[in-house]
Amino acid sequence: MLPELYSHIYIQSFKHDGSLHRTWSKGFVVETNQKQTVIVTNKTWVIEADGRRWFTKEPAICFFYPDLWFNIISMIRKNGTYYYCNLASPSIYDGEAIKNIDYDLDVKLYPDGYYEILDEDEFEQHSKQMNYSTDIINIVEGQMKELIRRMEACEEPFNNETIRKYYKEYQKNFRF
Repeated sequence: MLPELYSHIYIQSFKHDGSLHRTWSKGFVVETNQKQTVIVTNKTWVIEADGRRWFTKEPAICFFYPDLWFNIISMIRKNGTYYYCNLASPSIYDGEAIKNIDYDLDVKLYPDGYYEILDEDEFEQHSKQMNYSTDIINIVEGQMKELIRRMEACEEPFNNETIRKYYKEYQKNFRF
C-alpha cells in the first residue's frame, strides 16, 4: 500500500519493544512509489515518547524506503542543507501513517560534507535491554556503512539538486 500523492499523512517511529518513539503530526507526500516515499514536513508538531512537544522551524524533505534500514531527513536552513539520518527498519505505510522501528544510531551530515555518528552508546544499551538479535545488529551496522558510502558519493538524496526538486514540488502542490 502506498500513500496518496499530495496527501497529508502522519509519521510514526517506534522502538524495538513496540513503544512509540516519536510522531510527526503531518507530512505532505510529494512522491510515492515502490522504491521510496518522499514527504515534506514544515511547521509541524513533533511529539516525543516522553510527551515533549516541539514545532519544526524549517522545511524538511524526508525520505522513507521500504527496503532500506534507514530514513533520511534533510533540513533546509539558511546556511545550507543538513541531513539527519536514522538507522531504522524499512518503512511501511499502513493507511494510517508511515511507520518504522528506530534503531538508535544516527548519522548527521553537515553542508560542508563533515558527518558524525550519533548515539552509539544508546544503540549498545538498547541492544541489550531490548534483545536485538545478532541479525538486526549486523543489518543496522551494515546499513550504516552503506548510508555513509552514499553520503560520501553524494548519491541521492545527498545533493542540493534533489532537495530543491522536491521542495519546489511541495511549493507547487501544497494547499495552504
